[in-house]
Amino acid sequence: MNTVFLFALGLYLLIFILISIFDLKKITSFTDYAVAGRIQGTFAVTMSLLATVVGASTTIGITDTVYGIGFPGIWWLAFGAIGLILQSIFISKKVRETKADTLPDLARITVGKSAEMIIALIIVISWLGVIAGQLVAMNSLISFATGRSDKWLFVIVSIVVIAYTMIGGQTSVVKTDKLQFIVIVLGVILCCGYLYLVRGDDSSSVANNIQLINENYRPMNLLNQFFVIGGVYFLGPDIISRNFISKDETIAKKSAMIAGICLFIFSIFITLIGMWARYNITPEDLGDSKTLMYIANILPKFISVPLIFGLLSAILSSTDTCLINASSIFVKDILKKESVKYIRITVVVIGLFATALAVLGRGDIMSLLTGAYSIYTPGIIFPLLIAILCHSKNGVKTGIWIAAVILGGLFGLVGTYFSNVLTSLNLPEFISSNLTLIGMVVSLILSLLSIKRKSQE
Repeated sequence: MNTVFLFALGLYLLIFILISIFDLKKITSFTDYAVAGRIQGTFAVTMSLLATVVGASTTIGITDTVYGIGFPGIWWLAFGAIGLILQSIFISKKVRETKADTLPDLARITVGKSAEMIIALIIVISWLGVIAGQLVAMNSLISFATGRSDKWLFVIVSIVVIAYTMIGGQTSVVKTDKLQFIVIVLGVILCCGYLYLVRGDDSSSVANNIQLINENYRPMNLLNQFFVIGGVYFLGPDIISRNFISKDETIAKKSAMIAGICLFIFSIFITLIGMWARYNITPEDLGDSKTLMYIANILPKFISVPLIFGLLSAILSSTDTCLINASSIFVKDILKKESVKYIRITVVVIGLFATALAVLGRGDIMSLLTGAYSIYTPGIIFPLLIAILCHSKNGVKTGIWIAAVILGGLFGLVGTYFSNVLTSLNLPEFISSNLTLIGMVVSLILSLLSIKRKSQE
């Protein structure tokens, strides 16, 4: 696989570079670079949405989770699908009507400049972990495909990703997303079909263990993931960025609905792959390998090669979107500039910093992403939702609204990164293990209290 993979990888990345160079002359403004001209149709927005949300966590991470806890591992993606559908129903149209360029810009329009700054800082800092998490997964994938750990190859690939994102911006990212998602779907469907229809083995155990809740996944886990994971898909910066590139409100609403339905279908395929592994691969055989990597190794090459490139596409499509969005937010909402040059510089800086974190760090993709989401979700989801819903009515009181964001984020931060301290305080287990969820409740209550009444206008 080594030679085939390296040749195909080089060709694949070359296509992305050529796309970005082709788009270079078309980029004449901040709008072209940061929100793809705000002219994208339903197909482009839907494909870009799906390519964005289907990343390392929803492929490599989900199959590992399913292998460990069983069919309830599907909930990560299922809640993501629900989040997209709820977005379509409740806020897609309202968000697009604001004509915002970024999520913090949306906060500025609906709340004020102070809201823009605090949300921008939370996203940029948290999303360094998200980008690094995707790159960690890419490093593992490259090591598997080449048969050895090659940090220089990983760094080269990372630089190419940074380069095509930097050159073509959002305009090129939308185009590469279409190709990447096609490759993702092809690889996953071929793999799933081969495992069940050709290889077979113990498929009956899979059918007998389709459970939405089990001893490894309790109702409290269900509630926690619904808000933490579903919240990011409902109102996350990368998902909402696809709303901003749409041509109009109708396209934004329709694309989120279609993407939600397609994501749910995709979740079934990727979960079934994990279930097949759970009942056909022993823990001794799997060892320290990632589940999907192990499966790729036992597949014939005409299946494993598309699968590997599907996984690579999933990682790249999420990485470039996170990279361009975090950079656009930093420049527009923190530096207060609408400069293509500054965004390009920021893409390089953030990209290289995340690459360094991936090379030096030891975190796995799910822990890095969950850590980022656990801060973002309780701090921003409910406050921003309330602000959007109240924007055309009475608005919100800025001071209380900011307190909702800060307190919600602090609960998530403490619960995620200071669990040892909480243990030493002898807090009830329910509180110490659900601080993110408690943070969401706190931020929701404060957000509701921030709503202006008619007499306060």
